[in-house]
Amino acid sequence: MKRFNTSAYCNPSIHYMVDISERVNQTRQMIDRGDYFIINRPRQYGKTTILSALRESLVNEYTVLYLDFQLISSTSFQSEDLFVRTMCRRISRMPKETIPTEINRQLKELAKDVKTVLMDELFDIFSDWAGMVNGRMVLIIDEVDSASNYDVFLDFLSQLRGRYIERKYAPTFQSVILAGVTDIRYLKSRIRDDQDSKVNSPWNIAVPFNIDMSFNSVEIAGMLEEFEQDHHTGMDIPFISQQIYDYTSGYPYLVSRLCQIMDEELTKAQQPWSRKGMDEAVKRILKETNPLFDSLIAKVTNNPEIFDILEQSLLRGDKMLYMPDNEKQKQLMMYGFLKEKYDNTVAVANRIFETRLYNKFLGESRFQKTASSMAELNRNIFTKDGFLDVPLVLDRFAKAYEDVIGNVEKKFNERDGRELFLLYLKLIINGMGTTILKRKQETRQRRMSLLTT
Repeated sequence: MKRFNTSAYCNPSIHYMVDISERVNQTRQMIDRGDYFIINRPRQYGKTTILSALRESLVNEYTVLYLDFQLISSTSFQSEDLFVRTMCRRISRMPKETIPTEINRQLKELAKDVKTVLMDELFDIFSDWAGMVNGRMVLIIDEVDSASNYDVFLDFLSQLRGRYIERKYAPTFQSVILAGVTDIRYLKSRIRDDQDSKVNSPWNIAVPFNIDMSFNSVEIAGMLEEFEQDHHTGMDIPFISQQIYDYTSGYPYLVSRLCQIMDEELTKAQQPWSRKGMDEAVKRILKETNPLFDSLIAKVTNNPEIFDILEQSLLRGDKMLYMPDNEKQKQLMMYGFLKEKYDNTVAVANRIFETRLYNKFLGESRFQKTASSMAELNRNIFTKDGFLDVPLVLDRFAKAYEDVIGNVEKKFNERDGRELFLLYLKLIINGMGTTILKRKQETRQRRMSLLTT
């Protein structure tokens, strides 16, 4: 029986997954054109899944060299000699029918520790090999940013670039795909300052990879239809798929994780494939610890400037202007935590990330003690038939504000009041639901809606 998967790559024979065939076809067209390109996407965004599917689509027409730099030890990147030998050993382990006998002999000879070997010797072998297959040869390297802190990797990129420029005169790879989280063009800020001569143009031959790898609600619905055929839950597929998209903005890991929670962790009594089940799944994902959330919090916390801007945006409704030359902002966009909007502003990438950050900011708010002194001890008075009595909440907040702080008309500060109200509300619903911020732009006013589930 198939299941939803959030670990490593997805396999359509054993996992429920969005149909990515069109993305594979579009990527294949780039290869057929002879493009060299980077698949630079955030963590757990489907890079390895699409590379695996792409590899299968190529093997009948191309010789495919598929390498995962995550499987190469850091020691192998310490020198050109060690790197070349490691590459030769790994490539020579490919299926025998894939490697011509003479090429296999050359690779094994170069791998021997009998003399110092150079990068260009490895690329001479690649050139000979490409000539034997009429140039129908593709190099795919996954987790390429595992090597991006090493000078030898820049030498490797320089060789790829040089052979690409000369490919009219000597055989080389038809296409090269480098996949990772960090954009290779971002290397200039990760290598030593004394290497400027190398980092200015190690990979300026790459064409943009503009294929959208996020999932839309229709694609999510297609995945749920397959699940429904197997399990007959009676779910409202259009509604559930739209809800999943609204919370995740199509971030592949978050889509799969919400489905996984509803399928594997919720009981029938919790009505997993319903609005109730969706609300419970969102509550659970917001409470869990995983590498994606750890990375989000670490990146924001380690960048005080961005931390302050995000805090002001989420808690106070301020806009974040898009700053194309701001390195901190570019990093957060590269890692998938921010997205550019149509009005030259940026926002947190999805409601799940927004709420996770919102909870962090409120947890560190300077108004914690004030809000605690204002909050009602008996939270049950604010719920009627399982629903939050918002008018009562607003009325009690106004009275508590005046009791603790003073006259509302004289003392109320909109920015501070917004943050204080969010804390007050969080204390009321804590353990009973989740509060999610949703910003709206209406005419010239900035408004922030609160979704409570």
